[in-house]
Amino acid sequence: MAKAAESAYAAIRAGILSGELARGERLREEILAERIGVSRTPVREALRRLNAEGLVDFEPNRGARVAAWSERELEDLYEARALLEGYGARLAASRITEEELDHLAAIASRMSAIAVTDPARADEMTALNGEFHRTIVKASRNAQIDSLVRGLMERPLIYRTFQHYSPERMSASQRHHNELVDALRARDGAWAEALMRAHILAARSTVVESTRAAEDGQADAVHTNMS
Repeated sequence: MAKAAESAYAAIRAGILSGELARGERLREEILAERIGVSRTPVREALRRLNAEGLVDFEPNRGARVAAWSERELEDLYEARALLEGYGARLAASRITEEELDHLAAIASRMSAIAVTDPARADEMTALNGEFHRTIVKASRNAQIDSLVRGLMERPLIYRTFQHYSPERMSASQRHHNELVDALRARDGAWAEALMRAHILAARSTVVESTRAAEDGQADAVHTNMS
């Protein structure tokens, strides 16, 4: 049973983060169980686990849905990330190793190359971006910040942020990454904290604007169908 529950969790989580299971989509236990090849019990357990992680919501008498936050909730989430990751970057400036710095520089270089040559590879950019941020948080050597940030980072992945970046915003994001590496190499905690906060709040603007546009588009479609 434990193995089946783990398989169900991994499959549903991957479907949510890839966009195969869309924001707000209803998650029917029987359909998921058939698709994954398990009974409904491990699916139910997996959905409870994903609910605890903030990726799934339960609605009374309606079951589970892929989480879809309001604009205010998204703003609050990114504000929390900016505070926590900003402080994590400040700590990392005095605690990060040379090996970790080299790893960050390599990730930043890889992301810059993709942004220039093939910006359509948004999912790869998302994975690299996550690794970049996790490396800095881990380098803070603060286990509590590490644990809190990991939970906060995964939720916005549903929005597949890099698919909504304009070339200008993509370029600005990569500049932030390169500057963060410079600040950490300089062991300048104040600089690293300020850069990290600005970087995350810029991402917040992109996600909120794209979400607002999508909701406006849905409202227009409904109005057209009713006309």
